[in-house]
Amino acid sequence: MSCLAEQVKILVEEAEEDNLGVKVKRERWSRWYTCSLCEQNYHGVVQCALGWACWKTYLGRPEKDKTRGMAMTQLGNGLSVTNLQADALTVGEAELAMMRRIGDSEHNILITQGNLAITYQALGRLEDAILVDRDVYLGRLKLSGEEDENTMIAALNYAIDLRGLESSEEGKALFRKTMPVARRVLGESRVLTLKMRTTYARTLYENDGATLEDLHEAVITLEKTERAARRVLGSAHPFVGATEQSLRSVREVLRAREAPVA
Repeated sequence: MSCLAEQVKILVEEAEEDNLGVKVKRERWSRWYTCSLCEQNYHGVVQCALGWACWKTYLGRPEKDKTRGMAMTQLGNGLSVTNLQADALTVGEAELAMMRRIGDSEHNILITQGNLAITYQALGRLEDAILVDRDVYLGRLKLSGEEDENTMIAALNYAIDLRGLESSEEGKALFRKTMPVARRVLGESRVLTLKMRTTYARTLYENDGATLEDLHEAVITLEKTERAARRVLGSAHPFVGATEQSLRSVREVLRAREAPVA
């Protein structure tokens, strides 16, 4: 871990000192959360450890230095994925307050609000989460349009909140509006597209009013998603395991519904 952190620290410093441009700086910064070999995002304890390393690297910089705020984001994300949600909330709220204090861009504020909403949801504060995610989704639509990846992420988070509050019809309508856009713009095998399809399937079957047609659609959707996710991410990735579990669950529900009545 120390080697990974030192490597990305050197790369970012070189980009800053040599003024290599925004694109290069962004690519090098992404090494804090993305593997340079397989180009997939780190997850679990590795992501959390790199989040701490990132924050410790840049915490001494002034509040208006963008790198300091980006480091806070990496720390909050790392705490969240390892289920240290109360700590992640503290970091997220501090970051949002700092951004508003220094007059940061609407784009960056929306990112931080979105991360906060995820943390609210993990802590069981669903009403707080849905209010924030609705504002983030509408803000993204206005700022960037429906084909922007950040808008699609906001739509996914908002739909997840709706499912948690059992607003299934509204959630299904949102997915049916945004999934075709994601498939067209991002492609079938992008992680965001796969997450949309899995969550849409869960919205279909985790509903007391689910019809047989809903259940069959959920099975087909999850079967396709599981195969694509395994090919793209590998069998050991947590998302693949979660998708497999969802597929087993909906198959059990479907078998129970189709079983002949004695």
